[in-house]
Amino acid sequence: MEHLTPAHFGLEPLDLRKLTPQEEFWRDHQRWLQDCGYMLRPRYMLDWQPSWPVNVRGTEYEDAQPLIRALTINDATRLSDGAYVTLKIIKPSLHPYEVDIAMSLCSKQLASDPLNHCVPIYDVLKLPEDNDKVILVMPLLRGWREPEFETVGEGIYFFRQLFEGLQFIHKQHVAHRDISILNVLMDGSMYPDGWHPCNRRRMRDNFRLLAKHFSRTERPPKYYFIDFGISRRYDPDDKAPLELPIRGGDKTVPEFMDDINLPRNPFQTDIYYVGNLIREAVINEYKGFDFMWPLISDMVQDDPAKRPTIDQVVKRFADMCKKLRILKLHARVGLRDESFGAVRDFAHLFTTIKYTLMGIPPVPTR
Repeated sequence: MEHLTPAHFGLEPLDLRKLTPQEEFWRDHQRWLQDCGYMLRPRYMLDWQPSWPVNVRGTEYEDAQPLIRALTINDATRLSDGAYVTLKIIKPSLHPYEVDIAMSLCSKQLASDPLNHCVPIYDVLKLPEDNDKVILVMPLLRGWREPEFETVGEGIYFFRQLFEGLQFIHKQHVAHRDISILNVLMDGSMYPDGWHPCNRRRMRDNFRLLAKHFSRTERPPKYYFIDFGISRRYDPDDKAPLELPIRGGDKTVPEFMDDINLPRNPFQTDIYYVGNLIREAVINEYKGFDFMWPLISDMVQDDPAKRPTIDQVVKRFADMCKKLRILKLHARVGLRDESFGAVRDFAHLFTTIKYTLMGIPPVPTR
């Protein structure tokens, strides 16, 4: 298949030797961020000069990597301890509740709760020249889909964190309202030497090398809900709040297909979001998770009133897991369209034996 380039669409190739207008914002605020305790990568230094020759494209060089979402997202190193962080620009005029909700969900009182899977907020930086822009400082996380799941147990571990994380959020009387494939991330437990934020398959410190990683079974990650921009907190006495729909990243919500002006219960919509994420990104992608269909089918019913509450989901899921035998939990879950599945299954036997001898359980634990 022919590789498509910008020229195929009548676009000029991106000149990696120049910052995009969105990237220039970060360059212009580099010294201020440094004074706040956060160091940007070399590309955003005020005196940056490309490290590659003029006649070279530069794609293999670290400082040639442009930000994909430069308008709102960058990464940095926290000077106090060397930790890698994510910087996110938000506008309170557009998302007036995001800072308050995000900060409250990771408050000192709640942060130690093992069921809390809300992204921590380390800092809130107010831009000196713009009252309608603040920067949230969070840990550097990565997409949850790569590397792929290897076993049923790894999937169980993922589902459990999604369910208990949403249960935690709902117990705080908060509806997320925008749970999707992009708004669930995981930490870097599997990547002992980190990764590059612009290309997660590469190392940060040596961009030409692939990032080393372990399996989810060996180094279990923690999964996080992010982006509380359209989340809302409700009165604890209001057990069934009604809110006009706001369409998030998942555009398939059944109740949003009818009258958009009809108020809906956002907690019921959250149930659909999580169920649909598991249906589309896991069950439909991987073999081995068909046992989840009864629960997921109930979570994605067209009638919101017929969906289980998150407490009911957590209980049903726990009961289902008790019935799964250890061989099932160890079983490999290849992609549904994979080739040479039988060969991969045979090779997986040796991995299972290795984990058993090492005393590593089939369902990861932290």
